[in-house]
Amino acid sequence: MRATTLRGRVWVLSDSSGRLIEDIDTDQIFHNAHLHITEISQMGPHALGNLEGWKDFPKKARPGDILVAGRNFGAGSSRQQAVDCFVALGITAIIAPSYSAIYFRNAVNTGFPVLRAEGLDRAAAEGRLLSGDEIEIDLQTGRGRNLTRNESLNVEPLSGVQREILEAGSLFRLKRD
Repeated sequence: MRATTLRGRVWVLSDSSGRLIEDIDTDQIFHNAHLHITEISQMGPHALGNLEGWKDFPKKARPGDILVAGRNFGAGSSRQQAVDCFVALGITAIIAPSYSAIYFRNAVNTGFPVLRAEGLDRAAAEGRLLSGDEIEIDLQTGRGRNLTRNESLNVEPLSGVQREILEAGSLFRLKRD
């Protein structure tokens, strides 16, 4: 059984003005030039490789890190590699106000936590949520804390089905009666 609390260092995917980047599509997350890679373990070095300003992310990311992004994260195609590249890097979760429906479903089915939260753009713009901060989130209640800045952070808790899939490790490993 997996822990119900996540704790990790944050990467705030923002532009040069400090605004969260919205509509990050699957081609920016995992470029189609790398679709020939089929081993998940080899996908990590290509994560965000087509997102301006974030091409060096895989070299800086560490297992346990958490991404924060703007609205409509994962727009575009249904490519599973756009989820798997973060799994390969050991990213713990992504937090965004919203996701494309197919990206959200792919992540949930993989057992990868994608959390929804409002107010992220404002928190980032006001300096209350910055890359390098350490946060902690209870997946059952949605209550969280930016430990670096002693600020509360609220996300939508995972649904019961999401928690079951996460605990099983993926939808394919989920055993139902």
